[in-house]
Amino acid sequence: MFDILEKYIMGPMTTLSQFRMIRSITQAGMASISFTIVGSMFLILNVLPQAFPVLEGIWAMSFNQITEIYMLANHATIGCIAVYFLIGTAFEYARILSEEDGIDIKPINAVLMSIMALFILVPQIGVVDGVISRITQITEADGVVSGVVFNGWELGGDGPSNFGATGIFCAFIIAWFSVRIYALCVEKNIVIKLPDVVPDGVARSFTALVPGFMVALVCMIIQAGFMAAGTNFYDFIAIPFGFVVNIVGTYPGMIVIYFLIHALWLVGIHGATIVTSPLTAVVLANMALNVEGGNAVYAGEFNNAYVTIGGSGCTLGLTILMLVMAKSEQLKAIGKAEIVPAFFNINEPLIFGLPIVYNPALAIPFIIAPIVAMSIAYWAISLGIIPPVIVQMPWPTPIGLGAFISTGGSIMAVLVAVIDVVAATAIYFPFFKRYDNQLYKEEQEKLAAEKA
Repeated sequence: MFDILEKYIMGPMTTLSQFRMIRSITQAGMASISFTIVGSMFLILNVLPQAFPVLEGIWAMSFNQITEIYMLANHATIGCIAVYFLIGTAFEYARILSEEDGIDIKPINAVLMSIMALFILVPQIGVVDGVISRITQITEADGVVSGVVFNGWELGGDGPSNFGATGIFCAFIIAWFSVRIYALCVEKNIVIKLPDVVPDGVARSFTALVPGFMVALVCMIIQAGFMAAGTNFYDFIAIPFGFVVNIVGTYPGMIVIYFLIHALWLVGIHGATIVTSPLTAVVLANMALNVEGGNAVYAGEFNNAYVTIGGSGCTLGLTILMLVMAKSEQLKAIGKAEIVPAFFNINEPLIFGLPIVYNPALAIPFIIAPIVAMSIAYWAISLGIIPPVIVQMPWPTPIGLGAFISTGGSIMAVLVAVIDVVAATAIYFPFFKRYDNQLYKEEQEKLAAEKA
C-alpha cells in the first residue's frame, strides 16, 4: 500500500508542491490568515443576534448603531482579500526567483507592477456610441454581464467586486505574469541601467521602468482582446474557477481532498499544506457566498472545525484513548505528551512519535476517520441541520468552539463537531487496541529478557 502511495500520490503531489507559483500562493495564504481572522471577528458582532435572538434588543440599542464603523474592518479585509493575495503572491514569487535563480529583481518592484496590472484589468470597457469607453451602466449592447458598474468598476457590498474573494484566482494569474514579465526583461537585459554612482533607490526605479511599461502594455492588450470578444478578464477566468469550485464543493470532490491529505501524511508529507493551500481561493469565496445567504459546505475553516479535530486524521479521540486506556508505556507517554496540543489541533507528536507515518497498524483509520467526520458535517450542512461557515476562525481553536465561532454561534454545530470526534474515536478503537496489545506484548517480552 505504501509503495502505491509513494508512486502514484506522493511523487506527483510533491512535485506540484515544489512549483514556485504554488509555493508563492502558499506563503501568501499564510500571510493573509491574520487579516481574514480580523475581518471575521467583526462579522461575528453582526450575526450573534441571529444565533441568540435574546440579544436583538440589546444590539438594536448598541452595536446596530455603529455597524457601519466596525464593519469597515471586515470590508477592508475579507472584502478586499484578493488584493492581499496579489501582494503576497507577487512578493514571494519575485523573492523566490531572485534567491533561487539569481535574477536581479526586487520584490517591492514586482508588487507595485502587479498592483498596477490589477488596476488596469479591473475596469470594464466596451464600445459605446462607436467609441471605446469605460462602462458606466449595463445595457445588452455593451456585451458585459455584470452587476452595478460605476465608471468601469463593478461594485458590490464591500466595494469593487473583483477585490473580494471571487477575485483571488485572477490575482494569482496577475501576480504570475507580472513577475514573469519583470524577470524576463531583467534576464534579457531589456532595462535602463544607470551608472554605479547613482543611488541604489534611484537606479532600481529606472530598472523597473521598461518592465513596468511592458506589464502595462500586456494588460491593455488583454483588456482590448476581451472587449473584442464581448467579455472581460474576470468573467472569462470565472469560468474555470467556477468549475473548480463546483467540483471541490461536491461530496465526491471532498472525499478526494481528504483522502489525498491523509495519504500524503502517511508517507511523511504535510498533506494539509500541499492540498489545501491551492484551494484557499475556493474556501474564501465560498465563505463570502455563505455570508450573502449561500450554503457552501467547503468554506472557511470547515476543515479544522469539523474534520481535523485534534490534528490531521481527526486524532483527538485517539489521543484520549491512549491517555485513558493504553497498557503500553509507549502509548501512555505519547498520550500524556499529546493531550494538550491535541485540543488545539496540533498532532505532530502523534504523527511522528506514535508513529502514524509509515505505520500499517493505523493507516486505515487515519484515512477513514476524517472522511467519516467530513461526511457527517457535509450532510449536516447540506441538509440544513446546521448553518454553513461564515466566519474565519483561527485554526487552533479547540473542539466545538471552532464550529461555534465559524457558524456565528450555532449550538447544533458544536454538537456535530462532538459527534465527529465520537465517530472518529469509534473507528480508531479496534485498531488502537490491536496496536496497543502488540506494543504491550513487545514491552513485556523485552522486560522479561532483561530480567533473565
